[in-house]
Amino acid sequence: MHEDLKQRMIEAGRILEAAGQGDWTRGHVSIRVPGEPDRFYMKPSKFGLEEITLDNIITVDLDGEKVDGEFGRHNEVYIHSEVLRARPDLNAVVHTHAPYATAFSALGKPLQPVGHPGSIFAEGLPVFSETTELITTAERGKAVAACLGEHGAMLLQNHGIVTAAPTIEQAIYLALSLENACMMQLWVEAAGGAKALGKPEDIKAKRKHMFRDEMFKATFAYLVRSLKRG
Repeated sequence: MHEDLKQRMIEAGRILEAAGQGDWTRGHVSIRVPGEPDRFYMKPSKFGLEEITLDNIITVDLDGEKVDGEFGRHNEVYIHSEVLRARPDLNAVVHTHAPYATAFSALGKPLQPVGHPGSIFAEGLPVFSETTELITTAERGKAVAACLGEHGAMLLQNHGIVTAAPTIEQAIYLALSLENACMMQLWVEAAGGAKALGKPEDIKAKRKHMFRDEMFKATFAYLVRSLKRG
């Protein structure tokens, strides 16, 4: 059932791994089950992001309990269950230990619109700093969801990133864009910090251009084609 949706989830995992966001078996992706808002498909534990298949995807409910599938669920399932519970407008959640974003979070500085990717987050990027430990309880999951608020992306202090969106294409776009934005600012910080960021109206215009459904879909499709080229 829903093989097309699961196939996009498979592609999403491979895209994240190819982009350098894999951390052995520790990242995860989820998609809400169509027509069943209290359940979602999720990458199983003990598999890499690039190892997601139609046969190993599991189904989980909003209490974080596995309801279908052969393999185990991630301990940090509550990032997904509580974000999806709090945000019925969202259908896909990504959590990775993206290295540049994790390193950037240790600076304790706001993300700046250094380049096009940074402009996407110019209206605010929440940082969850309540703990740097794993999100292994529903209570911590609720706290993460509360910190995310109405945003679509956030940093977990010294831990990684969370992105959430109506579609998996948008969630992946945000995950890759956030990592690139953090990478760019780390470069700038190493050179002494940003001295010129452009006019506020230019940044707003760039965000409008970069943050479009057409952009999400086109980027995802390109990345899938890139995977097939090897």
